[in-house]
Amino acid sequence: MKVVSYRHQGKPGVGVVVGASGVIAMSRATPALPNDLRQILQIDPTLAKVRSAAAGQSADFSLDDIEFDPLIREPHATWALALNYKLHIEETGLTTSPVYPQIFLRMPICQVGHKMPLWAPNRKIAEAYDYEGELAVVIGKPGRFIKRADAFAHIAGYSCYNEGSVREYQGHNRQFGLGKNFERSGSFGPWLMTPDEFGDPAEHTLVTRLNGIERQRAKISGLLHDVPRLIEYLSEGYTLQPGDVIVTGSPGALPLRSGEQAEKPVGRVVVAGQLHMRPGDVCEVEIDGLGVLSNPVIEDPTPMR
Repeated sequence: MKVVSYRHQGKPGVGVVVGASGVIAMSRATPALPNDLRQILQIDPTLAKVRSAAAGQSADFSLDDIEFDPLIREPHATWALALNYKLHIEETGLTTSPVYPQIFLRMPICQVGHKMPLWAPNRKIAEAYDYEGELAVVIGKPGRFIKRADAFAHIAGYSCYNEGSVREYQGHNRQFGLGKNFERSGSFGPWLMTPDEFGDPAEHTLVTRLNGIERQRAKISGLLHDVPRLIEYLSEGYTLQPGDVIVTGSPGALPLRSGEQAEKPVGRVVVAGQLHMRPGDVCEVEIDGLGVLSNPVIEDPTPMR
């Protein structure tokens, strides 16, 4: 089952995707449920009520008729992983713990939905605005001190994430902080795919394309800390909440093609093959069997004073 957060004629909603492009609106199929996916997960962590309500229903409108919201509009927490692909560790030359995941937080204001424009920073303040294609895990069933063997039972579903990063600001201090939280710098969607349909994350492949050209490709099995370990570790610290998001890390960059020029290095870490996102670009994150998250890039329209 694929579940989407959207706006239709200006109103927020949650729907189930049917066929190639149909959307069953939960507001019609089961009006008792909230119009927000995080709130739905709080009362329906396995999405069983959503599945039941959608069964046998016809589409109310098309994916072409909606504006995509970030899958979870206002997450309680979005936990993101640094240096969590072995190939990315090798290409940067950085070191990380093989035992303890390296984690930071992203805020709701920094994300947009599928097809919505990403905001590249004004180049007067930053030029190194980089794509980072990632698998996102959405928690359904809450829990504390979750054992590795039980981790998958707490997952409501999976999605794509573009964890856009502003490298100059990322390097200003020891915490990634602002460089990982520029307004509308990342994207989340296009939908949630439930575990019964997606299967084992390790069996899938992640691809990032910039203007149609592959820039990242990796088996998700290449994670240093896999999905069960991340859930196990995070739940040691606090009770994971319905709608929490775990963004599992970005792989390395593919080599530049013949004739392409490397970007100007920014900071102490240089990744060969990494190109910055610029206004006019289109960035896509695809996970096989799940879908494609696609976003145009524009310059941040906020006037500088």
